Amino acid sequence: MTRPRILVVGAGFAGVECVRRLERKLAPDEADVTLVTPFAYQLYLPLLPQVASGVLTPQSIALSLRRSRKYRTRIIPGGAIGVDLKAKVCVIRTITDETLNEPYDYIVLAPGSVTRTFDIPGLTDHAYGMKTLAEAAYVRDHVISQLDLADASTDPAERASRLQFVVVGGGYAGTETAACLQRLTHAAVKRYPRLDPALIKWHLIDIAPKLMPELGDKLGRSAQEILRKRGIDISLGVSIEKAAAEEVTFTDGRVVPTRTLIWTAGVVASPLIATLGAETVRGRLAVTDKMNLPGHDGVFALGDAAAVPDVAKGQDGAVCPPTAQHAMRQGPKVADNVIATLRHQPLEPYVHKDLGLVVDLGGKDAVSKPLGIELHGLPAQAVARGYHWSALRTNVAKIRVLTNWTLNALAGDDFVRTGFQARKAAKLKDFEYTDTYMTPDQVREHVEGLKPLE
Repeated sequence: MTRPRILVVGAGFAGVECVRRLERKLAPDEADVTLVTPFAYQLYLPLLPQVASGVLTPQSIALSLRRSRKYRTRIIPGGAIGVDLKAKVCVIRTITDETLNEPYDYIVLAPGSVTRTFDIPGLTDHAYGMKTLAEAAYVRDHVISQLDLADASTDPAERASRLQFVVVGGGYAGTETAACLQRLTHAAVKRYPRLDPALIKWHLIDIAPKLMPELGDKLGRSAQEILRKRGIDISLGVSIEKAAAEEVTFTDGRVVPTRTLIWTAGVVASPLIATLGAETVRGRLAVTDKMNLPGHDGVFALGDAAAVPDVAKGQDGAVCPPTAQHAMRQGPKVADNVIATLRHQPLEPYVHKDLGLVVDLGGKDAVSKPLGIELHGLPAQAVARGYHWSALRTNVAKIRVLTNWTLNALAGDDFVRTGFQARKAAKLKDFEYTDTYMTPDQVREHVEGLKPLE
């Protein structure tokens, strides 16, 4: 008899923690585990703004999946583009554009999320994202190139537009991105004696009335005050009306000449979830508190792509937010439930204890709320970096990150462009392959061999 096949889709926090637990608790001959991911690394997403600002190197937050000597999981280098729940087949497009039908007995769906966009004219054609390692490296090159081009320009209008930067999104990603990149340009302009530092302007806007409301009023105001003292213009209750190559129009009527629009206004579940034809909650797969899909044996989902009931809140309809903290804790629990299903044992619900919030604003600036205690300044920075450092999965990653932090603090940055920005610009639409997914009908027809995938 063949061993049961467990297929894990996605190598983010949720997927990797699930695989690690499966490998620890399953006997080698008890089941075969396969992981589907385009990259053989786990990205430590919370530190992405520090890669964009040059504090950390890209490699330091790309945690290898193959470093463990006991790693026996089979990795398929590609992305899942459809799932036929009835036939128990996952359709995968490999990194060489081949299409595979991968059968499974148990499937764990942890495909994560993609950047949430709206029907704003010019947005996907002219905005940059901050969701992937490639985007962070690209944005860094782009920002430094604007300083280079402004320094070389003899046109005052062009120079002014290249030195204005707009970040949309007042959550953690947007706030930390604006804070870290503002520090980058503030330090870099000292190497450009022909540029007036006063021309460099950063705008952080969000349609919400508060910046990072999860922090509470006091810490939220503290974060705003830190950013405003640095010269970052914060506009709340404002979004983008339209975007063009050389200017952005805000919904309050302002027109800002800029060549840099960074979009971090939230995330939505991976388009893979729509291929299942199952019930969703705001685009996230509706699962039980045990993270299994009702009516489908052996199907589990977690992380950003699943609406996991938040049992700890005790509120009807409350679901866990799409955060790394939840994903890291859901991964082992869903692995336990997969194993329990395999062994015909009862499943357990996911119940979490909130550890708090940390926001690294770069340098000595930070705000944090560990276990409900409000901190700011150096104590908050110590907590923020200590939390991220301890959450890194491998000792090699911990050494690299600590070395990067120390070197950056002592020697600063050389502000070198590494070549990620080619002559042809790459924007938001170019980094997330949201047009590759199948419809439920296409999945069924492809799996049944009725219609080949074009």
